[in-house]
Amino acid sequence: MFKQLFDPTTWTYTYLIADEQSKEAAFIDPVNTHLQLYLDLLKEHGLTLKYSFETHVHADHITASGLLRQQTGAQTCVSKFGGAKLVDIEINDGDVFMLGDEKIKAIPTPGHTPGCTSFLWRDRLFSGDSLLIGGCGRTDFQGGDAGALYDSITQRLFTLPGDTLVYPGHDYNGKTQSTVGEERKNNKRLGGNRSREDFIKIMSELKLAYPKFIDIALPANQACGRVLPGQAS
Repeated sequence: MFKQLFDPTTWTYTYLIADEQSKEAAFIDPVNTHLQLYLDLLKEHGLTLKYSFETHVHADHITASGLLRQQTGAQTCVSKFGGAKLVDIEINDGDVFMLGDEKIKAIPTPGHTPGCTSFLWRDRLFSGDSLLIGGCGRTDFQGGDAGALYDSITQRLFTLPGDTLVYPGHDYNGKTQSTVGEERKNNKRLGGNRSREDFIKIMSELKLAYPKFIDIALPANQACGRVLPGQAS
């Protein structure tokens, strides 16, 4: 079982994966304002939430992982390099998580942040903010490193089979998925065998606006979604 969900305020994709036999489920990048929707989906399909995965510590929205843990007992999972506290499982390279007989493999893809992690399930890659459709995550804050991102994408993600489906953490143009082959060929920042030096130059010249929600979202997500005293909710 698989569902792609969307938060229009932050352009964030959230993913639900479940094993239909065991009824064990996981969310990837849940958003706190959609908590009730997630709980309703679990109830509707008779699912038990086992894991709540974060592709990284987000700066654009507050995660629902901590709230889902309170409501369901699910384990929160963030990279060991993510800088998050109150985490149940710190993800390491190659970790495999089971939902019944379904396998979800963690693939570290640092660069957007040091703790970015992509997840591979069957023929589907959940690439977070590392690899986007036609682009990639920014590298100018939160410990970003353009060279590391280039290496992560070209050496880890672009080596997957070309027909692997790519499901990003965001899309701002209404696209829902791509493929590794399509991104290898046509990605505007990385496609067509673009050199590492050219990519670093492109990323250094983007001049992007300061993230709108970072001052609230980042410290909250470092605590798995708990808004700290003195912050707005």
